[in-house]
Parts: sequence; C-alpha cells; structure tokens
Amino acid sequence: MPRRILIVLGHPDPSPHRLCRNLARAYGESAELAGHMVRRVDLAALDFPMLRTLQEFEHGAIPDSLEDAAEAIVWAEHIVFVFPLWLGTVPALLKAFLEQVIRPGTAFTYPDKGGGLPRKLLRGRSARVVVTMGMPAILYRLWFLSHGIAGMRRSILRFAGVSPVRETLFGMVAGATDTTRAKWFEQMRRLGERAL
Repeated sequence: MPRRILIVLGHPDPSPHRLCRNLARAYGESAELAGHMVRRVDLAALDFPMLRTLQEFEHGAIPDSLEDAAEAIVWAEHIVFVFPLWLGTVPALLKAFLEQVIRPGTAFTYPDKGGGLPRKLLRGRSARVVVTMGMPAILYRLWFLSHGIAGMRRSILRFAGVSPVRETLFGMVAGATDTTRAKWFEQMRRLGERAL
C-alpha cells in the first residue's frame, strides 16, 4: 500500500555534492516510483530561530518558516532523517529543528490537571534514521553504543510516539570508493521502494 513519507535532510551544507543529499535523493526517487507520496524538508534551505526558553517551547508559536515542516510531520506515516554524525550526535541545526517542531500541540500534549505523562500525538508513525560518519559504523554502534542517535530515538521520536525507529549507518564515508557508494545508493533505493 502507498505510504505518506517525509524525508528530512538534516545536513546543514546545501552543496549538491553532499553524500547525505544524494542518499536522500535515492530514497525519495525510488519511493515515488513505487507509488508512495513523498514530501521533503531540506534544513539547509530554511532559516529559523533557536528556542531559548521553556516558556517559548511550551507556549510559543512554531516559526512561520517551519509551519509546513510541522504539518508534514503530522501528515507523514513514515519519516526518514538523513544527516551526518557531528561530534557523535546530530548536527546542531537538526537538533534546533526538532526542538521547534517536536513540541506541545504538534507532537505531544501535557495532561490537563498536571502530573502524569504527556500524551503522544505521533503514534502510528515509523521512522528511519540514516547517518553518515567518518568512523566505522560498527565501532559507533558497539563501542559508543550509538549514543547520539539513541538520544534522538528514545528522547525525541519515541517520546512523541514514533515507533519503530530503525537505523541505517554508513561509516568510513571519506574514503568510500565509487563502488561502495553505489551499493549505499542501491540500499537506499530498496528502502525507499518499500517505504522502510
């Protein structure tokens, strides 16, 4: 069955030569060819402020420049995040984006009477986190326990109800041969075709 897919490209660099950009393109084009509905959010093309206070997070409006992105998150059945690993975690621009859109009223609601756990508004959605990195992916997974991605998975996506959250890690990207990159693009095309 066709699915509604949102691809969030979280690389801050708008260069068309970035590996993340081309991985996201391979996924999206294949998904569309398979009949899925695809929307895209390219963070490098957006200008938005960072949140600075709890009051702003809980009661402020989502910036105009992110209204379409927040609506797309609600619209989507499956969300794909593609980004490079920076200092062991997500780039600051992607974290600032998530703080703006995964907030009360869009992703969860607080209980009316205080106390208790927030109600998750993004239940029924799945996600895939696609990460490029300079180190071997197995080292990041086993030695570092994927700590930066685990925080995004548990404390942001699952907190809002998104589950399952799957991961695809591409390591040693700087020295990857054309043959290796072609295999990665084919892997992304297969995932896009199946909306996984």
